[in-house]
Amino acid sequence: MTDSIAAKSTWTRAIGIGIGVSLLTAIVSVVALKAGVSPFPKPPSLAFAETLLDRALPLPVGLLFHTAYVTFWSVVFVRFFPKRGFWPAMALGGALWLFILAAFFPLVGWGFAGLQVSPKLIPASFVPHFLFGLFLWALDTYTPGKHPATSGDQS
Repeated sequence: MTDSIAAKSTWTRAIGIGIGVSLLTAIVSVVALKAGVSPFPKPPSLAFAETLLDRALPLPVGLLFHTAYVTFWSVVFVRFFPKRGFWPAMALGGALWLFILAAFFPLVGWGFAGLQVSPKLIPASFVPHFLFGLFLWALDTYTPGKHPATSGDQS
């Protein structure tokens, strides 16, 4: 009985961390977009949603796609990574950044590494993935209720 309560608690914790990471990264991205410093033609999650549904959509739909994607990868990290800490979180962020350059940008029509739009998309897409790793590590480290898979390596 207590094992199922503990398992439910770790799922709840993992999903909460994912939503937290999603909100923090979305705030930074939307502020950059609204301030005019983002080189993206539109938020990548919105571009993906529009590609998938083949029609123009409002920003909140893109934010829902962003939340689902970020929460999924955060849950994978918190629940299933055998070693967690700063470097594993940053490695996941880096791997997802390489994925966005090689597969995601071409899928939404921006070309490999976003080069059909601008070479600025390469560093611009690195920033949210760096923040993803940083926020993921911080929330996993400082949110109470770590589960036994935590390695203790928080460096």
